[in-house]
Amino acid sequence: MCTHYTPTERERLMAIELGIIDLPVTQWPPEVFPCYQAPIVVAGATPGEPPQCLVARFGLVPRWCADARQATDMGRRTYNARSETAAVKPSYRGPWRERRYALAPMAHFYEPCWESGRAVPWRVGRADGAPFAVAGLWERWTDRASGEITTSFTLLTVNADGHPLLGRMHRPGEEKRMVVIVPPHEYTDWLHATPEQAAHKMRTTPADALQGTPEPPGTPAPAPSLF
Repeated sequence: MCTHYTPTERERLMAIELGIIDLPVTQWPPEVFPCYQAPIVVAGATPGEPPQCLVARFGLVPRWCADARQATDMGRRTYNARSETAAVKPSYRGPWRERRYALAPMAHFYEPCWESGRAVPWRVGRADGAPFAVAGLWERWTDRASGEITTSFTLLTVNADGHPLLGRMHRPGEEKRMVVIVPPHEYTDWLHATPEQAAHKMRTTPADALQGTPEPPGTPAPAPSLF
């Protein structure tokens, strides 16, 4: 489970091989928690168009939410999606079936290690220090009362039991999971994947490509309301 991460800085985002040519005007915070805004990259609106960079809410709001209250409740619980069930779960099956695949650019993500008997946040990133992108699903929800459109996303996760690094995270006895880090050479393929192709890309990242450091982050500000 990933509830906290550091998004890629604006200055570095264009340097990643994501294929984007423009950045959104909207800013994003240096640390992201559920209901915060963060950059995501999605496929162009029409065939042949370059990928687009959007600023979206972390925590997917399903399109079938009836009102703002339900949307808020859902968005606070849908920041991670199990890749094994994303194609059938009501909150995610629409974006999965309609190929609304996204990339969430990051510098690091944080997970709790309980080996000391208490939760110690670990910062996890690429071993070479380079930014990376995590596979996700994105959605747009329209508030029927106001007509306002909310763009949101979730991060896809896979089982990490036995993983030399991520297998050390979370409480003893809990299933170990990790976000799906997409290799740079697969960015385009991921954004344009079929559901069957997407399922085959759901895999862990080798531990030797990652680096984890016990580094408690600063005290976060309270998560803002989704609306």
